[in-house]
Amino acid sequence: MDPLLDHLSVTVTSAKTLEDLTRPLLEMLQSVTGLESTYLTTIDLQQSVQQILYARNVSQMQIPEGLSVPWEDTLCKRALDSNQPFANDVDVRWGDSEAARALHIQTYLSTPVHLADGALYGTLCAASSDRHELSPQAQHILSLFATLIAQQVEREQLLQKLLQANARLTAYATTDPLTQLANRRALQQELTRLLAQGKRRGISVLVAFVDLDGFKTINDTHGHDIGDLFLIALADRLRAVLRVDDLAARLGGDEFVVVGLGPEQPGPQPAAEQAFQKRVFQATVGEYSLGRLQLHYQGASVGVWAVAPGTQDAAQALKAADAAMYQIKQARKADKQLAR
Repeated sequence: MDPLLDHLSVTVTSAKTLEDLTRPLLEMLQSVTGLESTYLTTIDLQQSVQQILYARNVSQMQIPEGLSVPWEDTLCKRALDSNQPFANDVDVRWGDSEAARALHIQTYLSTPVHLADGALYGTLCAASSDRHELSPQAQHILSLFATLIAQQVEREQLLQKLLQANARLTAYATTDPLTQLANRRALQQELTRLLAQGKRRGISVLVAFVDLDGFKTINDTHGHDIGDLFLIALADRLRAVLRVDDLAARLGGDEFVVVGLGPEQPGPQPAAEQAFQKRVFQATVGEYSLGRLQLHYQGASVGVWAVAPGTQDAAQALKAADAAMYQIKQARKADKQLAR
């Protein structure tokens, strides 16, 4: 037993994953029981399916990993229902089991793997096509191994829950709750990253500042619920025209920003700036279906600023793009007045 305990101690302390833990345990279980195959299963009670997760086969019997069988036909369920964890007369005791007949199982040993809340995770099993006697220590070791596996499963489940919770917190911290675009914080981070990338590669970064002309009128005329639907729809339109390196964000209220890398060419690129401005502006123009309301929108004021490599930080770039947008807004107002 001492070599087994030494091996077990090393395995438990060094295992980082369920697989790291289980495979050595299956090897030790085979050594203790003398049975041909040792394996860990998972059980989906809702789908009534049992699946072989990990298996060790040392002779003619081959229990393949990934094998799925109906739970109702398994020896595991029969052993659990009858409270008979060991049998070396499977062909007589459970001869109607198709799975047992297919694998020519004569000797079978299993124990359930229960989690702390009582949920049945799976079973830890050993089987052979020959008849074997069970050593006095085998059942105890099988139960011990099942407990260790259950603890590892729970640790991994807890870690996964923590990772998911952290991902949700990160999303909450960087996402505008109404439009699901990036928020101001995420924009600052991404723009800083793009500016650093542009500096390394010697290319400009394009910043489009978007202000929704007439948004106050939409809110005042149709109500804030319609205003929110409009913001959501506009965000979807901006999202639809993004390219690989682009990001769209909502600064707050009716102000949005779209950022992206300029062309892989040195020096000013007015054509690229104009194309970026046109792409963003055209995304805002058109018919909006807002519940029962059909709204035609003539487009936002979009100002674009191209940041030359290494010349400005994120705050300065946003301020310059805001100024470019203001010039566009003033020009649009002047055009409307002349049209009257």
